[in-house]
Amino acid sequence: MSNKERIAGDNTQFEELFKQSFQDYFESLHRYAYTIIKNNEQAEDIVQAVFIKWWEKKNDLNISRSVKSYLFTAVYNQSLNYLRNTKNRKTNNVDFSMNQFDKAEQVQSDIGYYKEMKTKLKEASEELPPQCKLIFLKSRFEEKKYAEIAIEFNLSIKTVEAQIGKAFKILRSKLLNNQKIEILILILYFFI
Repeated sequence: MSNKERIAGDNTQFEELFKQSFQDYFESLHRYAYTIIKNNEQAEDIVQAVFIKWWEKKNDLNISRSVKSYLFTAVYNQSLNYLRNTKNRKTNNVDFSMNQFDKAEQVQSDIGYYKEMKTKLKEASEELPPQCKLIFLKSRFEEKKYAEIAIEFNLSIKTVEAQIGKAFKILRSKLLNNQKIEILILILYFFI
């Protein structure tokens, strides 16, 4: 009886073939996998995985050559997959680490720039007219709404809006005279 016929037979015949193949080929398959991947434990895992997959697909497999040939080919392919996945994982980890380092460096740079610009904005806001300064600071640094500021200072909302507009106009002129256009963008992005 050929292997193909034995595999296609009932479960008892398959179980006998499976057990016999495991006993006959496990050690040689393990050595073969080890020669490819150079990791003893992983080589054993690969051989076990091949046997498990064979068991799980026993009804779907059509082995046209010898079981030994099938098993060695499966171990070879599984070993190559392992090497490819390991290489990809290492490459991805290195890429991820470098990417994270670059991002962290950029974030640190951005935070430093943001802090510097915020400091310059605060310094420039100190030169605003007194009422304009108070309204601007309440609005932008205390994050109060125009209505809250209007009630606090007993002003109309339109007056608060006008004072905020005046503050921005003064700050733009002061900061743009000394710095790049990026400061205006920063002011508009973070404080409007």
